[in-house]
Amino acid sequence: MSELYKKAIEVLENNWRGRFSIPCAKLYPFQWFWDSGLIAIGLAHFDMEKAETEIKTLLDSQWGNGFIPHIIFHSESDSYFPGPDFHRSDLHPQSSKKYNSTGMTQPPVTGFVLEEIYRISKDKKATLKFIESTIDKVFFNHQYFYNNRDPHNEGLVYIYHNWESGTDNSPIWDDIWDTMNPPEYTFERRDTTHVDPSQRPSKREYDHYLYIIDIAKEHNYSDAKIAELSPFLVQDPLFNAMLIKSNESLIYLYEKLGKHEKVSQLKKWQEKSIQSFNSKLFDEEIGAYVHYDLRNERPLQFLSSSSFSPLFAGIPDEERANAMVEIMLKKFGGEHQYLCASFDPTSERFNPKKYWRGPVWINLNWMLYNGLKKYEINDIAQRVKQDTIDMLQNNGFYEYFDSRKEMHNNGKAGYGGNNFSWSAALLIDLLEG
Repeated sequence: MSELYKKAIEVLENNWRGRFSIPCAKLYPFQWFWDSGLIAIGLAHFDMEKAETEIKTLLDSQWGNGFIPHIIFHSESDSYFPGPDFHRSDLHPQSSKKYNSTGMTQPPVTGFVLEEIYRISKDKKATLKFIESTIDKVFFNHQYFYNNRDPHNEGLVYIYHNWESGTDNSPIWDDIWDTMNPPEYTFERRDTTHVDPSQRPSKREYDHYLYIIDIAKEHNYSDAKIAELSPFLVQDPLFNAMLIKSNESLIYLYEKLGKHEKVSQLKKWQEKSIQSFNSKLFDEEIGAYVHYDLRNERPLQFLSSSSFSPLFAGIPDEERANAMVEIMLKKFGGEHQYLCASFDPTSERFNPKKYWRGPVWINLNWMLYNGLKKYEINDIAQRVKQDTIDMLQNNGFYEYFDSRKEMHNNGKAGYGGNNFSWSAALLIDLLEG
């Protein structure tokens, strides 16, 4: 076992909190939806009981309508803003009575995470028993999305807040912020006390974030009212690709369990979703998938790592997939660059140090690696894997990394939180693959 592998296990064990993992100490002291799923993949390689407990705890926070929140506030902490008192999840009549949480969600990874755990398991029978006890909750979560987040019945679900995308301060949202003029909020940020403020979203960006939440709270987090009134309403290729990938996994797992009653519904969702995804979110001019601004009825024509996430879900045909990879290499993959920056390095909005405005993220690289393998584009898949290992080896288990290779010579090209859980978890999976 390599030193890097051992260190990754140590990171995960230090961030374990008895029933769930935190993304990293101080900066993110609670349980996050998509972090938890991706962390469970790493845990499954050396502690299956923890991996299963991680998912059980996450699903235990599910609301009465199938919704799963993006943050579950298991404990009191004053190191994170906005906390439970601002979010007020209790305003929704079907919210969890057991846990305080946010009233927004995150990319629905849990379906494919269950399949990954099954793939990794050395005791398939026991793992299948665990999956049988949890899979209906994941199906219920998907049902929530299609019933409540698809106003035009297209098979594409909306997000109503940039935090739901997982790519919090992406330059893609700048055009939406231009349509808004929220009030100035008075609050004390906590993230900037732990991390260089220049690497985080600005105070004015936070005003927009809080204003969107206030609109949702005003209507008790009603999905129908949010669809009608939220200034931020987007069909996101990353979010929808995660849902499509998770649908595919649920079909596989239900068939494995011999439980076929939900499979036909999943297949119907899948057919409609993939068709709409390809016809609506693919931008011929850009040559990749883009976000669609549902509030202002326009595509947001930017390349980001989210543009390539549909490879992971097998959404493009082979010809389109190959063309997308060419574009990625041309713009993101020069000899001086590590793959894959979170935003187009040729854009004037690119910032290689600032959160989702340019740095490389390990979770998107892991998806890209697995997507490229699916299409048998193995040489580029290996490059993504090696780039990812090199970044972690040179800098440690940071939250995100500079995409410019020359910045890695001094071991200071890792940014955000250190000893970050999904960076460690997904490295373990890459090293095992």
